[in-house]
Amino acid sequence: MIQKLLRVSLKTKITGMVVGLIVTLIVLLLSIFTYFETNQIFSNKKTISLQTAKTISYIPAVSEALQEEDNDSAASLQALTEKFSIQNDADFIIIQNRSGIILTHPSTERVREYQEFDDGYRAAVFGGYYNIVSKEFLGKSVMGKAPVLSEDGEVLGVVSVGYLIDNIYKEIFDWVKNILYIALAVVLVGVCASIFLARHIRNETLGLEPREIAALYRDRNSVLSSINEGVIATDESGRITMINHSAKTLLNLSHDIVNRPIQENIPEVNVTNTIKKSKSQLNEELYINNKVIILNLTPIIEEEKLVGAVATFKDKTEIKEMINTLSEVKKYSEDLRAQTHEFANKMYVISGLLQLGSYEEALEMVQKEAIDIKNSNSLIFELIKDTKVQAILLGKMSKASEKKINFNVDENSHIEELPSHIEVYHVATIIGNLIDNAFEEVINQTERRVTFSTLDIGQDIIFEITDNGSGMEKFTLTQAAKAGYSTKNPEKERGFGLFNVNEVIDELNGSIEITSNNSGTTFSVFIPKEPRGK
Repeated sequence: MIQKLLRVSLKTKITGMVVGLIVTLIVLLLSIFTYFETNQIFSNKKTISLQTAKTISYIPAVSEALQEEDNDSAASLQALTEKFSIQNDADFIIIQNRSGIILTHPSTERVREYQEFDDGYRAAVFGGYYNIVSKEFLGKSVMGKAPVLSEDGEVLGVVSVGYLIDNIYKEIFDWVKNILYIALAVVLVGVCASIFLARHIRNETLGLEPREIAALYRDRNSVLSSINEGVIATDESGRITMINHSAKTLLNLSHDIVNRPIQENIPEVNVTNTIKKSKSQLNEELYINNKVIILNLTPIIEEEKLVGAVATFKDKTEIKEMINTLSEVKKYSEDLRAQTHEFANKMYVISGLLQLGSYEEALEMVQKEAIDIKNSNSLIFELIKDTKVQAILLGKMSKASEKKINFNVDENSHIEELPSHIEVYHVATIIGNLIDNAFEEVINQTERRVTFSTLDIGQDIIFEITDNGSGMEKFTLTQAAKAGYSTKNPEKERGFGLFNVNEVIDELNGSIEITSNNSGTTFSVFIPKEPRGK
């Protein structure tokens, strides 16, 4: 039952709450006011009844009439009491002589009747003035009693002015009834106001119930927490309205930046310009906290009105690592294909020699190939201790053999296992791209030579690739490190090899030197053994 009540609509909740609150307040206030009003009315009736009784008792004509007690006197007293009854809205005014005979009464048939001084003995005997609640005459009444005194102070009679309790309560009920009409009008106004408020809130919440909003809020937080990209939302003035954990971590932000201007914490992000132009800002590279961040900034438009913007941040390092990994996988695949193709060609030659009966030539070819492989492999394994470099060089040797390029590893080379901060994709990007560039450079030469050498003496690891190509002009040397520049076929998407090499070398805090002339080009790469900050 409670669960059903909690799942009612927002409109019903607001209307019920407002009406319940208004009714509660009305009942409470009406009870208090009725209590005080009742006391006030009874107090007024007591005061008026006693004052009226005193006033009548002080009139000389009353004392004279009580002394004479003839018919004319009784008639004058009846007229006098009726006049005072009308003026003071009293229910009855009764005058008795000291013997208890009624001289005036609202019912004329009771005039001259005897009425014992029951509650009026204090006035009749002691000459007292007082109020009393009594059923002495016409029913339960609030009465004021006053004695009529002669000039000598003798009690001649008693004046009783009364207000019936039933009539007093009827007066109170009429007052409460008028208040209830006003309260009913207030309740109707409250119902209309609550319905209007509920509709306004539903419009503001896009027609969603509170439980649906709570569910969306939980879902939003879960989704934002699961996103690796940093997400920041702002309002139309550029103040941050929402930020996820990834953005705080990536941008090194504190936890108390909500409702603060985004440019106060990230001055590199110009939200104001995007909001003014209502135009998205896509794939912009920013340098924040020694990181290259890719920013996407999109305005939020609701009902053709600009209400804010959403900014997403992604560390370019992650994208670069993914691209480099894919690139190296592709290179390994090409090297394996070249190696497979080369050995397949040699197997075809050996198979043909065997079919022709040239067994000695086939055997000589097999022995020569085995010696060449043994020499090259032993040279690599003896001089190069790092498996990452070994794998790259073995693949490039197969590729060089396929392209008929004389690829040699300098006998003076020596390198131990690389430090942990130099990862596979670093080595593959540097060595792989430079050797591939050298292969392409010498492909049109009559004699094709490419030499690789490496040393880890001192504080740097040195890689050096030399070719006997036609060299590079001075302009080409200055442009070679730029993304997209290539001296090869411009119609193909090329020119990122040396650019990627420079990016990785910068990441490792290393350097590169290029020496070129008509007899060839040498690339020398220096990478510190110990990682250090920029």
